[in-house]
Amino acid sequence: MAQVNKTSEKLDKAAFAADARSLLRRSFKGSLATIEHGNGYPYASLITLATDPSGAPIFLISTLARHTANLVKDPRASILVDATGALADPLQGARVTVGGRAEKAGDEAIRRRFLSRHKEAQVYADFPDFAFWRLQVEGAHYIGGFGRIYDLEPSELLVPLQGAEPLVEAEPGIIAHMNEDHADALELYATAFAEGASGPWRMTGIDPEGCDLVLGQEARRIAFAVPVTTPVEARQELVRLAAEARKRLPQQ
Repeated sequence: MAQVNKTSEKLDKAAFAADARSLLRRSFKGSLATIEHGNGYPYASLITLATDPSGAPIFLISTLARHTANLVKDPRASILVDATGALADPLQGARVTVGGRAEKAGDEAIRRRFLSRHKEAQVYADFPDFAFWRLQVEGAHYIGGFGRIYDLEPSELLVPLQGAEPLVEAEPGIIAHMNEDHADALELYATAFAEGASGPWRMTGIDPEGCDLVLGQEARRIAFAVPVTTPVEARQELVRLAAEARKRLPQQ
């Protein structure tokens, strides 16, 4: 019986870790907690979010903001992301707090992934006081409702990218191709697999574990059946998903 319970606990934790990863990928915003450099008190603020290919949170903030001044003095921070929405009892909803050290991230992939998700930020992204940051994840605390609470290691929260360099390098081309030539497939993914509404869904990111879709203020995460590490593998999985989606949806 003890062995059964341990197996069940491992399965539960794996499922909740996957939910935490999906929650981060889907989120447009989060609560950033920094350490107030003047008095040492916690300071919480609202920021817009995206993720890097591994799933680590990335954000665009101004040097004029208090949280930025705090991070310059002390990079330790945490970000709370929740999926409670309009639940009457939000404590029944899922949420995850990710902790680590924030650092500036000037590479083009971070900029592209963030602006793909937050097009409105293109207006001010190049202002001299703004910069992109990434949270170097050191751990996470996931709550899926009462009694479903787990601490997660970085290896459980982030997607390993070793061996997936070809996919990461090809990401801009894959996204452009899907958005320009296969908008119908993106709509199929969203409606068949993620209860999304019909409409012009856009792909904003792809990684070994899945892809991210956005329509207006809605975001969806589409999980792959198997990890992909190359453009060829990504194409095969995207074609398979489209075929599966057509089977699931009622014939028009």
